[in-house]
Amino acid sequence: MALALVLTTISPDVGGVLVRGEKGTAKSTIVRALASVLPAIDVVAGDRFSTDPRDRAPLSPDGPFAADAPVESRSVRLVELPVGATEDRVLGSLHLERALSEGRAEYEPGLLARAHRGILYVDEVNLLHDHLVDLLLDAAAMGRSTVERDGVSVEHAARFVLVGTMNPEEGELRPQLLDRFGLTVEVAAPRDPALRVEVVRRRLAFDADPDAFAAAYDEEERSLTRRIHTAQELVARVVLGDGALLKIAEVCAAFEVDGMRADIVTARTAVAHAAWHGRRRVLVQDIRAAARLALPHRRRRNPFDAPGLDEDLLDRILGDDEPEPPEPEDPQPQGPSEDPLDGPDGADDDTGNGTDGPSDAPPPGTSSPAGPQGHDHDDVPPEDGPADDGPSPEAAPPPPPTSDAGGGEPPPGTVHAASEPYRTRLFTVRGTGAGEAGKRSRAVTESGRRTGSRRSLGGSDTAGSLHLAETVRAAAPHQVQRGRTTGRLLFRSDDLRVATREGQESNLVLFCVDASGSMAARRRMEQVKTAILSLLLDAYRRRDKVGLVTFRGHGAQLALPPTRSVDIAATRLRDLPAGGRTPLAEGLLEAARVLRLEKVRDPRRRPLLVVVTDGRATSGADAVARSRQVAAHLAADGVDALVVDCESGAMRLGLAGVLAEHLRAEHVPVAEVSADRLTALVQQSVRPVPPTSDQGAA
Repeated sequence: MALALVLTTISPDVGGVLVRGEKGTAKSTIVRALASVLPAIDVVAGDRFSTDPRDRAPLSPDGPFAADAPVESRSVRLVELPVGATEDRVLGSLHLERALSEGRAEYEPGLLARAHRGILYVDEVNLLHDHLVDLLLDAAAMGRSTVERDGVSVEHAARFVLVGTMNPEEGELRPQLLDRFGLTVEVAAPRDPALRVEVVRRRLAFDADPDAFAAAYDEEERSLTRRIHTAQELVARVVLGDGALLKIAEVCAAFEVDGMRADIVTARTAVAHAAWHGRRRVLVQDIRAAARLALPHRRRRNPFDAPGLDEDLLDRILGDDEPEPPEPEDPQPQGPSEDPLDGPDGADDDTGNGTDGPSDAPPPGTSSPAGPQGHDHDDVPPEDGPADDGPSPEAAPPPPPTSDAGGGEPPPGTVHAASEPYRTRLFTVRGTGAGEAGKRSRAVTESGRRTGSRRSLGGSDTAGSLHLAETVRAAAPHQVQRGRTTGRLLFRSDDLRVATREGQESNLVLFCVDASGSMAARRRMEQVKTAILSLLLDAYRRRDKVGLVTFRGHGAQLALPPTRSVDIAATRLRDLPAGGRTPLAEGLLEAARVLRLEKVRDPRRRPLLVVVTDGRATSGADAVARSRQVAAHLAADGVDALVVDCESGAMRLGLAGVLAEHLRAEHVPVAEVSADRLTALVQQSVRPVPPTSDQGAA
């Protein structure tokens, strides 16, 4: 992790770093410590946008600046972006009240302006709204930010190092956004007891005397700052030869990454790595280190594929030969053995465990870029063909079974695997909500189709999407009272109207799954798991939270509390056993309890209950009647539901359909969950119209 952060500060064009890891692994600590070891920068005094005095064409709204403008030196800023930040807080905004009343545009800089030439840090970036992540990544790629409001445009430079941290258990980033981060590293807590003791010892020492603890590492930090500065000066002079470029292309092609971004990022990272080691030419070890940082997260084919890199394949591609004979180099005062961020071999081991550093171990919390990826031999592709990166989300659904044949009901606890997921139909919550932006149900959102206007709430709300016509209409009746006789309109803050828009929201999709013996026939359970896995994949794409309630035997349990991590839900589904009686009422009661708690925790997020069952209820007295009574209670509470009917075979009781009536829910046979299946049914129901006699003659 430390190496990735240093490389992206040496060459910001790398595109930033995404740090993934479990909670309590010092992700935020090391990111916040990065700013203190970076070299100071020179800026134009008084400029709000940190303009570089050496920039011949500065892109700053505070400019232009005189050639002899005063210059000041300051530390690099670390700007933290809160998860709940608005678009105007990130980009900045125009003061619309003054623009309308005084006829001048006054720009209020946002976080991107403050982060220019510094570090923009987003903790829990996976919880940030997608459109804000898009804004950040676009600004990082373009090096500038543009704010446009009603025909007025302001542009300023926004070159920064973007660093995001996340806990995968709380949800994943979309693959499109994941690919936009230049480098990604995985971190995990150490399992070595001695290292864990050292972590605790250092933390206790810091708590006891923070100043003394910092002073003990002051000289090492200054040395690290000097080395980073030297690498920043050298990076522009590093030669990336044709042989090295060819090696990079071979590596990216072998790992079947999409597009060309991986090649570009790997090349930039290899150059930065060479500069970090004081070399003027890119060598194989630079390419290897760059590939381990730039490629693992780009190999994912769907959200259920774990990121990783097959280092055996990487070694076979790179081999031991150099891309080009290196030119003789002057000996550097600081060799790889003195690098506190590299291992004993200097380049190939980026674990952060040095050998010739200070007597104490290096700061804990750093981890190998490969990290938990390790050597996963299951991912090694055959020598004569590419690796199979998993099922395609758009794969056709498996044919529905015609019976429950499969050797009868297996013993309780039997686990069956799912088949390849497929594209599902869109199931939505009725009505219009006001939840977080997503891609499932209708909702009042900050973006989308304009449907009307409302009074501005003041503050940052005035910098939103101004509804100009409604603002003028609100101010017009009061012009005489305000003393206007001629000239422009006189506006006040209570005249401002902002547009209301309708878009889509994300929802809580709670699965209530029958895992009893009636579902345990091999073909039936395989089909059920495939349908749920496909619905989970759909929930991932639509940015939903998901939860999983299962019922079997004599009760129900919350197998997965509502979470954004669809990966964890897929894992729990894979290990779901089946067998025993069918406590349907207990399953619905547990689902009702979960929904009641979630309504308190997140009242804006509307739920969609997905009941996966054949409708049978066999546990306890009056099992069927109790299940229908609970279903009616859920319907009375206004819970939108979907019943996925898993009954198959020639003899069907239709109990799931009756349950759906009591739930006031949509009833869908499991074979019709697939969007392709629905399309086929529609096409079969539309009969071709026979041509008329005139048409036949024509």
